[in-house]
Amino acid sequence: MANIPETLLQAVKPITVIVGHYGVGKTNFSLNLALDLVQSGRSVTLVDLDVVNPYFRATESRTLLEEHGVNLIAPVFAEAGSSLDVPSLTGKIIPAINRAGEDHIVLLDVGGDDAGATALGRFSRNIAERDHAVFYVLNKFRNLVQNPADAVENLREVEAAARLKATALVNNSHLKASTTAETIAEGIAYAQEVANQAMLPLVCTTASPNVDISAVENRYSVKMYVRTPWE
Repeated sequence: MANIPETLLQAVKPITVIVGHYGVGKTNFSLNLALDLVQSGRSVTLVDLDVVNPYFRATESRTLLEEHGVNLIAPVFAEAGSSLDVPSLTGKIIPAINRAGEDHIVLLDVGGDDAGATALGRFSRNIAERDHAVFYVLNKFRNLVQNPADAVENLREVEAAARLKATALVNNSHLKASTTAETIAEGIAYAQEVANQAMLPLVCTTASPNVDISAVENRYSVKMYVRTPWE
């Protein structure tokens, strides 16, 4: 069985959008969620909408996704096998959104901040007309959003650019290999305060399998699929 907590599973909609600040771990979360949803018996399409950051793209995990039955829709340049030049969005996105349903989940992995969310804005009307969710991913240890109020401000900027409202928060606070149980505890307190200020539900707290979060409510164990070239 997939390890998705019930709170997260219930929050997932036929169209589920993943947004957040730069470098908070949106793509790694998206990859884990896509793979786990397939394991739970759903058909999944993952749309790589990150046209901002060349280092953290779902497209770089194409082989992994395809081996596990996830359909990937990538920017045009990425489909050509290049990580260079300015990408353009493919015409496959709107048809994929239109096909979304209870048994076929469409996940959209969006680039960081309002700059990345602007690409999403092109599809906001199509998304808004259908059953959808928007998850804002948090990481307490990223610069510029370490204060809950700053995170909420960033969330509102992303919403404005995307022309869609967030529906839930994901606590993905971590320090990569240096993450400890104490790190997770700090992240939970932070995420709960963001949730209070933003008036949004906190649907899960993530951690890698080597960190004990057995006592954490709505825990979600995630593998590390996304790494920078220098890691």
